[in-house]
Amino acid sequence: MDPKKVTLNKLHEIIDALQNGSEEPIGNYLYKGFRIQVSKYKSSGTERYMRLYRKRRENGLCVRCGAKVTKKNPKTGKLYRLCEYHRDITDRKS
Repeated sequence: MDPKKVTLNKLHEIIDALQNGSEEPIGNYLYKGFRIQVSKYKSSGTERYMRLYRKRRENGLCVRCGAKVTKKNPKTGKLYRLCEYHRDITDRKS
């Protein structure tokens, strides 16, 4: 994941969000040639995977590989959580 370029004002916003207990600013940032990493110190692997899962679902990506999901579930009208390839593999296992 590429770091986002930020300004001094944006850094202040990130710090304010962290002080309020938000996990929204977790990520990598670039400020005047410096990389700033915001992450939890002793987070478990489960937390990391849940954040990745949630972010991929929100962006319409496959939760396993990150490929764009194009098909929707006809019953719910929402995008599937897996791409065609991973849905096919899962269906064959059953």
